[in-house]
Formats: sequence, C-alpha cells, structure tokens
Amino acid sequence: MSGHSKWSQIKRTKGVLDQKRGLLFSKLGKKISIAVKEGGSSDPVGNYKLKSAVEYSKAQGMPNDNIERAIKAASGAGAAVIKEVIYEGYGPFGTAFLIETATDNTNRTSNNIKHIFSKHAGNMGAQGSVAWQFNTKGQILVERDGNLSAIELAAIDAGADDVRVSDEGLEVYTKTQDLQKIKDVLQKAGAKIAQADIIKESSQGTDLTEAQKPKVDALFAELENDEDVIAVHTSANL
Repeated sequence: MSGHSKWSQIKRTKGVLDQKRGLLFSKLGKKISIAVKEGGSSDPVGNYKLKSAVEYSKAQGMPNDNIERAIKAASGAGAAVIKEVIYEGYGPFGTAFLIETATDNTNRTSNNIKHIFSKHAGNMGAQGSVAWQFNTKGQILVERDGNLSAIELAAIDAGADDVRVSDEGLEVYTKTQDLQKIKDVLQKAGAKIAQADIIKESSQGTDLTEAQKPKVDALFAELENDEDVIAVHTSANL
C-alpha cells in the first residue's frame, strides 16, 4: 500500500500558502462548498466531511471569517453550482493518477487537466481506468513528538486498521467512519496531529528511480496547483 507521501503534500501546501495565499484559500473554499452540499448541512457538528474540511482549512492558515463566508456562500440561495469531478490518468513510467476537482466549468477543468498530463508525458484516461486501484480510508498523521510507542498502542487499541512509522512520525489508517473517533483517542493520548483526512491510497504502488522521481513530481505539482484541483492521488512512491 503506497503512493505519494501526505507529508510531502503538507510541506508543499505550506509553501504554496506563502506564495499563493489567495489561490489556496479559493481551493479550500471549494472544498468546504463540496462538503456542505454533499453532507447536506452547514453545521460541522452534524457534517463530518465539513468538519474535516474546516479543520484542514484552519491548519493551512485560512481565517475564520473566510471559512464562515465559504459555508454561507455554499448554503445560501443563488450559490454558484460547484461540482466535484474526478479525473483519472497515467503519468510517466506507468504511474497512476486520480485527481479530485471542484469546478463550476467542467469544460475548462477537463481541458486544463488534459493539457497538464500531455505536457508531462502522460495522458488522461477514461473513467474507471485507474480508480479501481485506489482505496478510500481515513489517515491521521502524527508528528514525531511525545511518546510515539504509547500513541501507536492507543491507535491499535482504538481500532486503527494500520499504523506505519515514518521519519516524520506516525501514519495511522482507519475506516472512514472511525476517523474522528480515533483522532480523539490519539489527541487524548498526547498526539500532535499534523493532519486528519479522508484519502485515496493506491493498492499497487509504483517504485521509481531517483532519476525518474522529478518528472513525476513535476506532474503532481502542476496538477495540484491548478485552480480547480482540490486533491491529487498517485500510485508513485515519491
């Protein structure tokens, strides 16, 4: 079970925050909008997807006023129709990509994604071409701070599906419906949580040489920086 490191994405997103704050906040606003519509509620207490989107947005430095405006805009009359559309494709060296977008113009978004793939020696695939290998699950990233052994045991006792040790800390994987419960348990155990989110992880995993990684990473970065893209998932081990 492998793919592009979420720790890398956190570092990249923080860099984007410094350089392109407005673009990042726009993306986060779209993510909140999708969460409101899919969850059927503008109250984070009763809408876990919205709660997760709000917490993630706060972690990226989005002000509360911006978050509240995004929620009101999504739930108010006359709100722009933003759709969640998933695109699939292949990058260099047989790497699979699954791209989540939130858009009010599918033609624009589709053309942009197709152009980015072509630019980086990849190609956009048909629906279902790579989605079969991605599994949806909860992921909690715990920073290397405190007693990691005790936190790992707490995660296992709470029903986590998998716990992996990395250079940055712990990666705890859960069933989607258990994410919040296990996150609460880990916080009580003293965990410093960097991120908790629903992710899509490849069951295949594509190993790359050091010479190949920059080409795939360049594709990943440009997809992630597109104004309509809210998440990028890949089989590449970067």
